[in-house]
Amino acid sequence: RTRKIISHTTSRKKYPRSIDTMKLSLAVLCLAPAVSAFAPSTAFVRQSTKLAVGSQDGVFTGGNDWKPDSEKMGSTDVGDYFPEGYDKDAEPAFEVGMGGSQGMGSNRSGPELPGMENLGADSVVMGGIEENSDIPAGMEFIPSSVPDGTIDMQVAALGGSEITLDVAPVCMTFEDYFAAFSPDSHPSFSVSPQTGRMDRRGGEVTQLFVKCEPNGQAGTFEGDLVINLPEDNSKICYKIKAVSF
Repeated sequence: RTRKIISHTTSRKKYPRSIDTMKLSLAVLCLAPAVSAFAPSTAFVRQSTKLAVGSQDGVFTGGNDWKPDSEKMGSTDVGDYFPEGYDKDAEPAFEVGMGGSQGMGSNRSGPELPGMENLGADSVVMGGIEENSDIPAGMEFIPSSVPDGTIDMQVAALGGSEITLDVAPVCMTFEDYFAAFSPDSHPSFSVSPQTGRMDRRGGEVTQLFVKCEPNGQAGTFEGDLVINLPEDNSKICYKIKAVSF
């Protein structure tokens, strides 16, 4: 018996695109709408416009060509206007009202309440600051090594002499003072007043009267005048020199 062998050949069909190419194409198609969302739309794009300033007739660029009527720069504010029918002569003078609502044309002075016109005329002041009239016991009058001033006197041996010493205040407040000569000064010297109140700095001077009475003795006498300011813890010193003849 004869066996017939039939051969069968199967051929593979060729596709035009591979699987990888198809995946890439699919990815591009999916991303296309998302990318287009960020693209500017022509419907909302502002068109640029060129503005020509000063190109029109009658337009001045920057106002440089403008000038006032007086041909010089001045104020352009609107001034104040008087009301209709204004008469300056009928208006009150500028000094009216300076004395207050009840001051003009009034000769009154003092309290306004009836029955108090003589208030203070017979009043008695009680209290206040009292000055020391005596030098406190135990107060020492020691001159400083450098005096604040030197005063020369010419004295008649039989008659004596007196000078006025103006002492400028040196304290910031009113201060009680006590004046006397140091114990080693010549006994012919004396000062008055010995106590008082000195004005504050820049105020009035305090006048002291320095007297030298030699009682017939001739020669040159020296003394140290000490002005104690105990509240200020300070003192003022003067060197007095008297020539008796």
